[in-house]
Amino acid sequence: MSEEFWTRGELARRAGVKVATIRFYERRGLLADAFRSGNGYHHYDRDALRRLQFIRRAQELGFSLNEIAELLDLWLMPEVSSSSEVWELAQSRIRNVREKIADLQRMEAALRDLIETCRGEGTAHTCPILAALEAREADSGASPHSPGRATGQRSQCKRNTP
Repeated sequence: MSEEFWTRGELARRAGVKVATIRFYERRGLLADAFRSGNGYHHYDRDALRRLQFIRRAQELGFSLNEIAELLDLWLMPEVSSSSEVWELAQSRIRNVREKIADLQRMEAALRDLIETCRGEGTAHTCPILAALEAREADSGASPHSPGRATGQRSQCKRNTP
């Protein structure tokens, strides 16, 4: 049985990526350059497809391209690497995910606090949410967009909410 080979376009279709993604991965060294046929087309084998699928799954888990390169090395050379190296990368990733979750929870709390001050009625000029955003901008040393805004008030910006 002969080996099956695909063009770059066919490989992209099978892997669910764009052709440009394959080129990018080749430039980054994540995917080996394919061999070219006499007509100049790149041809890829089943290993290239497996590698692309590996990269996509790692990206879905949030690994950076540099981390994916490390994981690929560990995956492709299991006899010289240990699972503890993979474990360390995964542990680092989970710590990063937890930090992002904590950041998102802080953002949610801040947004809820802003929403408490304004329910969406009145003019934008008197909106305490916009005033709070403007105050943050002014606190950072940037010039405020509209200096006449009300700050920190519960304004006419009320909406009937259940």
